[in-house]
Formats: sequence, C-alpha cells, structure tokens
Amino acid sequence: MPMPDNSDLIDIDSLLTPAERDLRASVAAFVDAEIRPGIADWFDRAIFPVELVKKLGTLGLLGMQLEGYGCAGRSAVEYGLAVLELEAGDSGIRTFVSVQGSLAMTAIHRHGSEEQKQRWLPGMAAGDLIGSFALTEPTAGSDPASMATVARRDGDEWVLNGSKRWIGLASIAAVTVVWAQTDDGVRGFLVPTDTVGLTATPITRKLSMRASIQCDIELRDVRLPADAILPNAKGLRAAFECLNEARYGIIWGSMGAARDSYLAALDYAKTREQFGRSIASFQLTQRKLVDMTLEINKGMLLALHLGRLKDAGSLEPHQISVGKLNNVREAIAICREARTILGGNGITLDFSPLRHANNLESVRTYEGTDEVHTLIIGNRITGVSAFD
Repeated sequence: MPMPDNSDLIDIDSLLTPAERDLRASVAAFVDAEIRPGIADWFDRAIFPVELVKKLGTLGLLGMQLEGYGCAGRSAVEYGLAVLELEAGDSGIRTFVSVQGSLAMTAIHRHGSEEQKQRWLPGMAAGDLIGSFALTEPTAGSDPASMATVARRDGDEWVLNGSKRWIGLASIAAVTVVWAQTDDGVRGFLVPTDTVGLTATPITRKLSMRASIQCDIELRDVRLPADAILPNAKGLRAAFECLNEARYGIIWGSMGAARDSYLAALDYAKTREQFGRSIASFQLTQRKLVDMTLEINKGMLLALHLGRLKDAGSLEPHQISVGKLNNVREAIAICREARTILGGNGITLDFSPLRHANNLESVRTYEGTDEVHTLIIGNRITGVSAFD
C-alpha cells in the first residue's frame, strides 16, 4: 500500500518510479496478509515463523539485490522499500531477509567460487536453504579484529575452533559463513551446519527480537575440505562489505517500524476519548504526532537519497553510517513517543509501538553500535581516527 498521505507530508511518493511503488505495494500486501495477523503471538511466544521463508523466496525478496543464481537483481531503492515494509511488520522478519540476503548470500555472491555460488545461491534465493553469518564473538563485538576463532591447515583440510555469539538463524541454517583467523589473516569459510563439531544453540530470555532467532555457536575441531574457504574473502574488509549491505537495509527498515508506530498512535488518538473528546484534539498529542511525522519524512528522504547514491555506485561507507545512526536513533524515539499516546494500553501486544521499540534496541546495537558509527563519521569529519 502506498505510504498514507498523513505520514507523507512532502510527497516523497512522487520521487518514486511506478515500478518502485508497485514493488512496495506488493510487499505491504504480503505484510498485511502474512505478518500482521500472527506477529503479536509469535513475539509473545518467541517463535520465528519459518513457514514464511519460502513465501519470501517466492516474492523474490531473498538476495533480491543480487544478480543471477535465481536472485531478482532489483535496485538498491527497491530493496530498501521492500525492507521498509517488512520492518513495518516486525524487525525480526526484516532481520531474516537481511541475514539471508545481505550477509550470507552476499558473502557467497561476492567472495565465493563459481562452484560455491551454484551450490548455495539458487536454493537460498528460493527459500529452500537458509544461511547465517558468523562474525561476532562473545568477546569480540565492535572489535572483530580481536576474534579468537582460528582456522588452521591440516593437510588438505581446514580445522576450525572457536565461539560465535548473536548469530542469526544459525540453528535452522543449512550453511554458515564463519570468519576465522588464519596464518593469512581473517578468512571466510562455508560451513554446512551438519558438520561434526559445530553446535548452534538459540539464545533465550530475550526482551527484543523475540520473533527471530539468534544463536551461540561452538566450533570444536570442525574439519572442512580445502575448498570450503571463500577464495575472494581476504581480510576483515570482505566481512565489512557484507555488513555495509546489511547496514544499508537498516536505514530503510527502521523507518518502517517508526511509520507503523506513528500510524498506530494516530489511529488510537482519533478514536480514544478522554474529557469528552478524542485525544487527537489535544495540543500536546498533536505536537507529538507532528514531531514524529517530521522525523519520518526526514528519515525517508535520507534513505531515498542514499539509495539513489548506491544505485549510482557512489555510496560511501561513512554515508551508510550517517543513515544507520540517524534513522535508528530517531525510530526508537518515535516508537517510544507513540507508546505514550497509547497510555497503559501501549504496553500490551495489542499495539505495535513498544514491540517495535524493543526490537530496535537490537537493531541499534547490531551492524555497528551508535558509538561505532559516531566514530566513523567523526573520522570523516576530522580526518583523525579515534579507533587507534
């Protein structure tokens, strides 16, 4: 469905092509039919709806920005609009698409051999196979260069040992892209998840991303053939290229959560009566709604501008940091403010804003914390790295 007029104050919709609007409408219809009816229950019971995976593949949303191998080859803006609508449903569903497409599939597509691409990508694009991306460790989150996972050569094999944490989809994946230290620096490996020595354990008792799966991974003398290595993934730069794809999607997706929260608050304000009239007529409520809408419009313009730069091949890493830092930070504030309009009812799963706000706490942390993105931008401004 097109963005409602009451949230698009400056006609951002007119900046989109008919094809872009059509794609957005098809994903929004999918969200209305397949995600909204069940998301409160999935979140409440901490269930990832795996039955959606093949449907997402049928829609062409898995690895949709990649070319060939069954992938849709859509533009960066089209991908952004798709994940915007998915995250309006729930961050956990958008996260699945991001882990599958922007991380695991992108790693194989950019850095894998032709044989590796042919083996994994068509099934992943169709939703027949699930992938995961194992970079973060218990003691190496914002500092992946300090990872302790190692891979050593033993004849014609690689042997991997180490631990990973917060690895999306690992317990239901068919293959995991594992990053490890070698004598030749950090390298990426494709590890089928039925390999002896690999254990993936879902992390429980989460207050965020409950309709999603994140895992601890243990690698104990995991033996892989020599051709399990991604031949073109040399150094952390290869991993960061994948992370930047995921960060780009967050710029759009966070605005979907914000918009959904705003619309929920607006609808409630129009129908909720106190002191003999709707609370939408109160000046303080209108100010909250106006402030939310202004930030959504600014965030959408930022996302669209960065998407056009990406499609032109000129998007720079610090610009992705600008989008991720700003839009997620503003989206959390919007969701929390929307909850205040809902009053006490807003703490229930009958309404979306607090669910979105909780999810965005994870989004704010993964793919680079506020602090990391601040320092990336600071380095760009000053020419001085604060990481050294």
